Amino acid sequence: MYGENLRPNIPEPPAPGTLMVDTSRADRVGEFRGVAGPYWSLRPVGGGAEWEVEPRHVRPALLIEQLRARTARLNARSRGEVL
Repeated sequence: MYGENLRPNIPEPPAPGTLMVDTSRADRVGEFRGVAGPYWSLRPVGGGAEWEVEPRHVRPALLIEQLRARTARLNARSRGEVL
């Protein structure tokens, strides 16, 4: 109908580096990298290949999720798996 919102509610992208959770991939935590067309790009906290996700499947990481992701990265670094 006339006057309807033609654009779905898409959240504003966060600042680059913000830790986000991809709810479409078993709550995988990633660092926000940027916008790629209709998708948001996330990268694993410890580095690695970026992946794209629809913004509706992304939410800010809770503090405990941020802590787990950063701890996992530090543990991998101590084992020499990442720089």
